Amino acid sequence: MKTLLKVLLLSLLGASLLQAVVFEKDAKSRTTKVHFSSDKPLTAGSNTLVLTISKDGKIATGAKVSIKAFMPAMPGMPAMESISEGKDLGNGKYEVTIHLSMSGTWQLHIFVTSEEGKKTRIKTSVNI
Repeated sequence: MKTLLKVLLLSLLGASLLQAVVFEKDAKSRTTKVHFSSDKPLTAGSNTLVLTISKDGKIATGAKVSIKAFMPAMPGMPAMESISEGKDLGNGKYEVTIHLSMSGTWQLHIFVTSEEGKKTRIKTSVNI
């Protein structure tokens, strides 16, 4: 009985540790891959994402990163958008805070400008 209780408690502890990152998604263009994650599920309102960017299989350091989140206009509703600049956290990681004003499907365009000045756009979407 004690062994069963220990196994159950260790399972619950392991499951809670796995929930440290609640939201994750990958997006890519021809040469650039972006992995983004958040400590909480994406919701209407302010959301902080950590983007890990690699270009041609190598970590992209020193880049300028911005993200545009938008929802096109629909009948009875205007178009909405949020544009934010990323903060370089080092080692190819960038932090971006976006504001999603309502639930639904949001289009994301991630703009990465390398140190050499080459600009890349990665497109994806999220549903909240």
